Formats: sequence, C-alpha cells, structure tokens
Amino acid sequence: LRPDLVFLDVQMPGMTGLDVAQAVGTAAMPATIFVTAYDRFALQAFEVAAIDYLLKPFDDERFAQAVARARKIIELQQVEETTRKLLALLGDGAASGPKSAATEPRYLDRIPVESRGQLRVVRTEDIEYITASGPYAELHVGSNTWTIRERMQTLEEQLDPARFLRIHRSIIVRLDLVDTLLKRPGGDYAVRLRNGVELSVSRARREAVEQRLG
Repeated sequence: LRPDLVFLDVQMPGMTGLDVAQAVGTAAMPATIFVTAYDRFALQAFEVAAIDYLLKPFDDERFAQAVARARKIIELQQVEETTRKLLALLGDGAASGPKSAATEPRYLDRIPVESRGQLRVVRTEDIEYITASGPYAELHVGSNTWTIRERMQTLEEQLDPARFLRIHRSIIVRLDLVDTLLKRPGGDYAVRLRNGVELSVSRARREAVEQRLG
C-alpha cells in the first residue's frame, strides 16, 4: 500500500492513469512512470509529475533507462523530509522574537539541495536562473546546476518577486542579471543575461517582462 515506484497505464477501465494521479494528488503520488500506447498523453502525464513516459511497445534498454531515472528520483525523495525540516529551520531562524501580524512576508533566501548523498545550501542571491525538468527544478549557479524536486509554481511563490520573475512556464530568472530583451525571428522573445545565456520568454509573459525591465 506504500509503493516506491508505480508503473501506471493511461487507458484503463473506469479511470485513466491521469485521473488516478489527480485523485491521489501529485504531492502524495509515489514516483510514477506512465505506460501507454498513445503518445498524445505525454504532456498531460508530465503535468501531473510523471518521471517518465514509456510508449508501447518498448524494449529492455528503454525500460532500464526509465528504472534508472526512477532510482535517482527515489533517492532524492529519501532526503526530501530532511530537506523540508531544514527549510523550516532556515525559514524560522529569525522567528524567535515577538511575532506581529504586520510582519513582512518572508521569502526563501536559501534552498537546500542534495549532492552526492549530502545536503548543502544554495543561497537564492547566487541563483542566476531556474529551469523546469519534468518534476524537478534545476538551479543554475555559475557553472553548477543543482537539482531539486519542486514545482516551478511553488518556487515562484516562495522567491522574492522583487528579485525573481517567471518569464516562461519553465523558466524563472533573476532580474538584476538580465542584460537585454531580444526579439527573435517569428515574433518570439528571449532575454540575454550578462553571462551570455539566452532564455526564452513566452508570449503571454512578454509584457510583464518589458514592464519589469522598464
């Protein structure tokens, strides 16, 4: 009743695999690999935090890749509870004094990440940008990339909006590092950071980006 890994078909009698994930809740679902003969469900599968998507028929090599990826995710989940406790500790460290209803909202200033079986802390002021990768978020800090199991929506809500802006469904950027707003052929937009990295801007968020950049 408490599986570590679930292989879940999409088309099933009574309820689809996507319905199952939504009914259980993505936060409560164990690591899940969807298995189906229909590739049109892939995007929906990843939206409910699938870690992989096996399209029938698949061979042993593809199956082994999916299991290897699942093992990595499960290892990260094993430190997730410790990560939550550390986040709470970091967030409440200054809360020992008298509390006031008028206190300013607190935003993350440090994010714990797992690295080689150990937890380390990444300061948000060092993060250049964040990208989504399935159920993961990748924190880009200089030449390093740190992976955490967190939704972009949650990170967007927890990061200081005065410093960070979501410019795409899968990208959050630190505003003070943006050097240029670019218009690409075909009407698409991107931002170029001071280090030369270019990140796509969704059309729905272009106006917000322009306003924040002045």
